[in-house]
Amino acid sequence: MSDASGQGTAQPLLPDGRWRQQFRRRLTAWFDNHARDLPWRRSRDPYAIWLSEIMLQQTQVATVKPYFERFLGALPTIEALARAEEQQVLRLWEGLGYYRRARQLHKAAQVIQAEHSGMFPRDREVVRRLPGIGRYTAGAILSIAFDAREPILEANTFRLFSRLLALRGSPKPTEDERVLWAMAEAVLPRREVGRFNQALMELGSTVCTPRSPQCSECPAATMCRTNAEGLQERIPMPKAKPAFVQRREVAVVVRRRGGVLLVRCAEGQRWAGLWDFPRFEVHSEGPAALSDEIRENVRRLTGLVVEPGRRLTTFKHGVTRYRITLDCFEARCVPGAGRGSSALETRWIPLDELDRYPLSTTGRKLAEWIGSR
Repeated sequence: MSDASGQGTAQPLLPDGRWRQQFRRRLTAWFDNHARDLPWRRSRDPYAIWLSEIMLQQTQVATVKPYFERFLGALPTIEALARAEEQQVLRLWEGLGYYRRARQLHKAAQVIQAEHSGMFPRDREVVRRLPGIGRYTAGAILSIAFDAREPILEANTFRLFSRLLALRGSPKPTEDERVLWAMAEAVLPRREVGRFNQALMELGSTVCTPRSPQCSECPAATMCRTNAEGLQERIPMPKAKPAFVQRREVAVVVRRRGGVLLVRCAEGQRWAGLWDFPRFEVHSEGPAALSDEIRENVRRLTGLVVEPGRRLTTFKHGVTRYRITLDCFEARCVPGAGRGSSALETRWIPLDELDRYPLSTTGRKLAEWIGSR
């Protein structure tokens, strides 16, 4: 066995060659019998694998499946994605969240089309320079699509390797990460690397789970230092739960001749690139003060002078660390008031065309609420 830190410190030792050989054999045999039938596993097309890896970031497999199949059906090649309008890409992504992923995917496809003739590159450093692709994603794509000998480290394998090594966590997370990357590289086989990496992620996702791992079902249970010490609930060290912030927002439905006003979220805003009803945070309590706040914010965002009307409905939802109460009001434009400068791009949309525009989840709910009345 060798010292992972190279300095004789308290960092865990990486397993020796015999341990690694046995681990590979057990893991691949287990995967042969337990691999889930996932749509992105039916192809070695780097585009499909890349799309799945981006969609799976911070998103559950069950959620991704229908999005993956719909997206690939509409835009089946890198060239098709590169030539698509951003609005189509975002509409296909709508509801999946973390929309920056979709925009970076689109930009990366345009780079590949322009600089690599639409062929996904095989050079690791070239791949890592593409928008939205980091070390893990590059390794996953290259190993699965091309069987390149590339290590991976994402949430599931981070947890799996931490437990195998009984890595308790240290005041220097970057050092822990360095150890785990070394582990990810050390266990790689010489052949069928992509399948091995998928097996690692599968084991972490379905057996070595964050809470109550199924150690009795794990092919490496007798090889796991954490299992031997009974520390499954303490390794990896649980992250501190974020403090949620309560926030009150208003969305405004401004109507005109059978249509409604939408604004396009700007760069740097939540849901950048998507369309939404004029929306903003509010702080007023009384009805009169709230009406004034609505008038001021609608004018700032759209340049329009409106008269707020009744409250239509209320949605409650979460975005990152915020717990949001969204009150939805209707408003009418004040005749003859003219129009000032607008902070955001605006567009009047007929109700029967709202389905063509990518909206936030609550924006879509509000659009459907309006359409059902």
